[in-house]
Amino acid sequence: MLKGKTILIGVSSSIAIFKACELVSQLRQRGATVYVLMTQNATKLIAPLTFHALSGNPVIVDLFEPKENSIQHVTLADRADALVIAPATANVIAKLANGIADDALSTTALACRAPLIIAPAMETKMWEHPATQRNIQVLRERGAIVVEPEEGWLASGKVGKGRLASIDKIISTIERVLERKRDLLGWKVLVTAGATREPIDAVRFISNPSSGKMGVAIAEVAKERGAEVLLVAGHIEVSPPENVKFEKTRTAEEMIEAVLRHVDWFEVLVSAAAIADFRPKQVAEGKIRRSETRGLTLELEPTPDLLATVRDRRPDAFLVGFAAEIGEPTRGALEKLKRKGLDLIVANDVTQPDSGFGVDTNRCVFISADGSVEQLPLLSKREVAERLWDKIKEMRGKF
Repeated sequence: MLKGKTILIGVSSSIAIFKACELVSQLRQRGATVYVLMTQNATKLIAPLTFHALSGNPVIVDLFEPKENSIQHVTLADRADALVIAPATANVIAKLANGIADDALSTTALACRAPLIIAPAMETKMWEHPATQRNIQVLRERGAIVVEPEEGWLASGKVGKGRLASIDKIISTIERVLERKRDLLGWKVLVTAGATREPIDAVRFISNPSSGKMGVAIAEVAKERGAEVLLVAGHIEVSPPENVKFEKTRTAEEMIEAVLRHVDWFEVLVSAAAIADFRPKQVAEGKIRRSETRGLTLELEPTPDLLATVRDRRPDAFLVGFAAEIGEPTRGALEKLKRKGLDLIVANDVTQPDSGFGVDTNRCVFISADGSVEQLPLLSKREVAERLWDKIKEMRGKF
């Protein structure tokens, strides 16, 4: 798995730095090409020469040190298959979360687009501090993978959470990230996202608060993992992913028409869009003026059902729906799954402040057609997308 991979190891000034020596050695023994970047304070604990010997490559500490390639950190960032920061201090985590680039490690991290894996190590109170937890959450929302510290004996002599995760766990995380990087290669995927807008007149519409963040994250992760992806979106408040085919729609009917144009192409449909269930039966021409209208009564009619329509046309496709529920979401979502003939449904309670429309996190339940239920903890929408594709891959493998 690691043979031929280029892995950057960022080392900061935690007492757990001695474990980074074993990490570098193990990665090299497994066939990886390893480059180490150290903070200045880290060199006060272990000399760069040690990592030079273990990695077989020069160690980068000072961006301004004269060398043959003056922008080596940019070159390495482009070559990297993964950037692993172990141990990661609270200071380094704060820099990464806030985009500060004032040394070799933080500058390279900002330039690197490879998967970022962070293994924190610090005292318990530092780890639990709201600032650290907020910085960790920010990095997770951006797609970083955090190998959480373990509980045990700390350098202070106290016992608590803050020990660097085991080297085996860090390496298995690296392998898992690199393995899944292209595990959807050859898949043809259509994802819907965002809110539809059903017109009342030329300037007014019926809609909902969906931002499209969940659907965009699902499309982005699928693309990164190798799938060919088409994103069909209504109103979204985030930019569509780069290198993903994108079709913009407005109404529920337009979205369904767009999906049906590709109904013979995709193998997996993930309908994360918040599609309006009802629309005005008649749309007024021009603008309804308040000065000319004493009252307004709207007669609504159901919009076409996207998932039910696709199931009729493509009984062989793998269909995933979303259920935005009020209160405990499982019962309503299970009924929707059966009614529409879905393989999997993702449900959440949108009344929770950290779950649902407009926020960057979600607290979801996966419900499969066989009735099995998987409750996820509070995660970033990016992490939910990763878990969702893991689940879809697992389920499709059983067919």
